[in-house]
Amino acid sequence: MTSVERQAGVPVDAEAIPALRRRITAVLIAGQILGGLGVATGIALATVLAQQVSGTESLSGLAPTATVTGTAVLSVPLAALMTARGRRPGLVLGYLIGAAGAAVVVVAASVGSFPLLLLGMAGFGAASSANLQARFAAADLAEPTMRARAISNVVWATTIGAVLGPNIAAPAGRSVSGLGIPQAAGPFLWASGVFLASALLVAVLLRPDPLLTARALAPVEERSADARSLRAGFAAVAASPRARLALVTVAVAHTAMVSVMSMTPVDLGHHGASIDLIGLVISGHIAGMYAFSPLMGRLSDRLGRLSGIALAVALLAVATLLAGTAGARHEQTAVGLFLLGLGWSSALVSGSALLTDSVPQAARAAAQGLSDLTMNTAAGLGGATAGVVAAQAGYGWLNLAAACLLVPLGGLALFTRSRRGR
Repeated sequence: MTSVERQAGVPVDAEAIPALRRRITAVLIAGQILGGLGVATGIALATVLAQQVSGTESLSGLAPTATVTGTAVLSVPLAALMTARGRRPGLVLGYLIGAAGAAVVVVAASVGSFPLLLLGMAGFGAASSANLQARFAAADLAEPTMRARAISNVVWATTIGAVLGPNIAAPAGRSVSGLGIPQAAGPFLWASGVFLASALLVAVLLRPDPLLTARALAPVEERSADARSLRAGFAAVAASPRARLALVTVAVAHTAMVSVMSMTPVDLGHHGASIDLIGLVISGHIAGMYAFSPLMGRLSDRLGRLSGIALAVALLAVATLLAGTAGARHEQTAVGLFLLGLGWSSALVSGSALLTDSVPQAARAAAQGLSDLTMNTAAGLGGATAGVVAAQAGYGWLNLAAACLLVPLGGLALFTRSRRGR
C-alpha cells in the first residue's frame, strides 16, 4: 500500500472503483438533500427575522447578504482543508460551522442583537459552501466523459431540500413558541440540527475519501505536496484558458441569476401579483435551477462543455428578454424565470465540469474553491447592486444589465472554442 493509499484509507483497486463511485455518489446525494433542506429552511425567513431584530425593513436585506458573504469567504479555507486532507474533513467542517452559525442566529434573535445575527448568518453560509463543494466531490472519481452527469446528480438532489425547506419553516417556527425564541428563528434551530446530521453522515459514510482516492490513482508526478497547494491551484487556473472560461461562466451566470431573481418578487408585486402567484413563479425558477440538472449534465457530456456553456448563454439571454419585457404579463415572467434557472443549471454543470477537466488532479480542490469564491463574491455584489438598479432605472433595465454580462462570456466561449475546439 502506498502512502497516498494509506491516506485515502483503503488500497486502491481499479476494479472496485465503479462500485465505490456509486456508493460515494449516494452518500453525497443524501448529504446534499439534508444540507439543502437546512439551508432552505433557515433562509426562508431570514429577511423577516432580520427586520424583527433590527427594527427596520431597510436592513432586512443584510441577512441574505451576510450569508452569501460567508459562503464566499469560507469557500477558500474549506478548499484549503480539502486540498490538504481530503473532501470529508472539509465538508464536515463546513456543515459544523453552518450548524454553529444557525445556533448563533437563534441566540441573536433571542437577545435582540443585530450584529450577532449577521455574524451567525455569515457562519450559516458555510453550509452553503459545503453544499457547493459536494458537487466537485462527485466528480473526483467520475470518468472524464461522465463528469458533468456526476456533478449534475448531486446538484439535482438540492431540489428536494429547496422545495421542502420553505414548507417546513412555519412548523419549525411554531415549535419554538414556548421556548422564548422568536418564531422566525425556529427554522434556524431546525437547520442547526439538520446540518449536524449532514456532518455526521459525511463523517461516517464518506469513506474512503473520494479526493484522496483519486490522488492515489493519479500519475506519480501529480502527487507532490507542492502541486496541491492553494497557490498551485490558482496558478493552474491562470495558466489554462479553459479553466478561466469555466470561472467566468459560473461567476457571470450566478450573478445574472441572483440579480434578476432577487428583484422579481418586487416587480411582480408592483404589477398586482398575489403572494401565491409570486410563490409559484419562484418555485418554477427553483425547478429550472435544480430539477433538470441531470439533463444538462448529459448534454454537456455528449455535446461538450463549450456547447453546454453556449446553451447557458442562450437560455439566460432569452430569460432576461422575457422577464425584462413582461410587465403585467405574469405568465411571461414565469417562463422567463424558469429559463433563468435552466440557464444557470447549464452554466453551473458545464462550467464546473470544464474547470475539473482543465486543471491537474492535484490542483483541482484549490481551483474549485477559487471558483466558488469568485462565483459567490460576484453574485453578492450583483445582488447588492440589483436593488439600486431596479429602484433607480426599473426592472427592465436590470434585466438588460444582466444580459450585457453575457456578451463578454459568449465572446470568450467563442474565442476558446476557436483555439481549442470543443
